[in-house]
Amino acid sequence: MKRVVLILLLIGPFLGMAQSTYTLQGKLDGLPNQKIYLLSFYGEKNALIDSAQTNDMGNFSFTMPATLAPGLYRTSWGKETYVDLVFNRENIRFRTNAGNASDSLVIIESVENKIFYDFMMADRVSQTKLELLQPIVDYYPDQDVFYFNAIANYEQVQRRQEFILDSLKRGFPDSYAVKILSHYSTPFLPASLSHNSRLVFLKQHYFDLVDFTDTSLLRSNAWPNKAISYLALYSSNRLSQKQLEGEFIKAVTVMLSNAGENPEIFKFLLDYLVSGFDKYHFEDVIAYLAENFQDPFSCEDQEKKSELQKKLDTFKKIAIGQPAPEFEIPDTKGLPVKLSGIDAEYTLLIFWSSECGHCTQMLPKAKALYEAQSPKRYEVVAISIDTSRSEWMQVVNEEKLNWINASELKGFDGKSADLYNIYATPTMFLLDRDKKIVSKPISYRELEVALRQQGLL
Repeated sequence: MKRVVLILLLIGPFLGMAQSTYTLQGKLDGLPNQKIYLLSFYGEKNALIDSAQTNDMGNFSFTMPATLAPGLYRTSWGKETYVDLVFNRENIRFRTNAGNASDSLVIIESVENKIFYDFMMADRVSQTKLELLQPIVDYYPDQDVFYFNAIANYEQVQRRQEFILDSLKRGFPDSYAVKILSHYSTPFLPASLSHNSRLVFLKQHYFDLVDFTDTSLLRSNAWPNKAISYLALYSSNRLSQKQLEGEFIKAVTVMLSNAGENPEIFKFLLDYLVSGFDKYHFEDVIAYLAENFQDPFSCEDQEKKSELQKKLDTFKKIAIGQPAPEFEIPDTKGLPVKLSGIDAEYTLLIFWSSECGHCTQMLPKAKALYEAQSPKRYEVVAISIDTSRSEWMQVVNEEKLNWINASELKGFDGKSADLYNIYATPTMFLLDRDKKIVSKPISYRELEVALRQQGLL
């Protein structure tokens, strides 16, 4: 904490010195002659900006033009090996161990990054103190001197962090690092609040200090981190899947209601939430989002609708209880397979890919269930999200998949993938005789449950 205050006194005058280009220089100990990538952020998504090579000593350098927007940037040399840095029109120099980047990081030059990492380090210490004090505040006898000292420390730790952050705001009003730190801050919690009251208070006031008008933080992962932290307030391992979805519906309502004042942030959060809940197949939350929210930049013209709005509209169409979208896809012999032409009591659609390890592990198990039917009550249509016929057919032949196999060989760009919002494999839909969606299992275990619920096992 003292170090952060010292920064205010010593380096404040150096902010705001403008030039046409800046440099980002790093030294990665233990990584000679390796490719390094410079990536930008938009939420959690990264885009490649530039690449460089370390020399024999692990040194590398990037040129950062003054026109590059302030934001969070990532220097990466592997899937899980990277350093995230704040760029706000100043030179940056750092050193770290390539195999242990986060714990060995030293910022040599950069006001923004010294502010950011020093505060984050101090905040981690503060959060650890609060976590240790929390059980005492909640459960220790309240007439004991030790208890009174604990609650005083509990509030003092929070006030100290607030003071440091307020000082940074005043000292560096144009600092991007301070924007991120302010975004991460949460409301002060009085020690007098009980555990349940504290949770209710946070749910109601979590976004009180958040500036929803500032879109510059979209150039970092600050918004996804904030969203995940808020959703965590509603999560509990004691809740069933259905109950958890009900809680998340409350959370997304609060989040998107607050974001409504800024269309760009609203759209980002809506898209982020839709993609996240779709990934984990939280169907009730997806249906709620699709029914109650829309892309603020979209329009009614189908040709001009945004990808987000098309996705939301499609989710409405493939909700449980809705008729499954019709499709016509070539089978292994090139003959058309129409959904409406399948005469079966039930139909199981399996969207899969030869490149998907989970798929190739699940297909033989699903095949065993299919072949064990007596009498046969459901048909399987396995739709490959492949682009290579040889790779598709190799799995079909090796596993002797004797159900209906079909593929447009267009990957995720195929019409059927678009109709069913397929962004990951495997994805399954169980349909009744009228081709209405009765279940959307996401794993082999859930497939067994879905088939059993319909009396098919």
